[in-house]
Amino acid sequence: MARVTAMNWRKSSRSKSGGNCVEIGQAPGVVGIRDTKNRDGGTLDVDRAGFAAFLAAVKADRLR
Repeated sequence: MARVTAMNWRKSSRSKSGGNCVEIGQAPGVVGIRDTKNRDGGTLDVDRAGFAAFLAAVKADRLR
């Protein structure tokens, strides 16, 4: 997996100022997910196909 320092991180433009945000980091072959309140607390790293499937499920409201 890619090192966290090599990832290009970004926060959603829909995130509010309430502090309940996650950031997505991209590196070759991997997507990282981390909490904006605890950026040094670790990341959840998934391959791009897994992340794409997760996003599709969210958009289709299948995660209930």
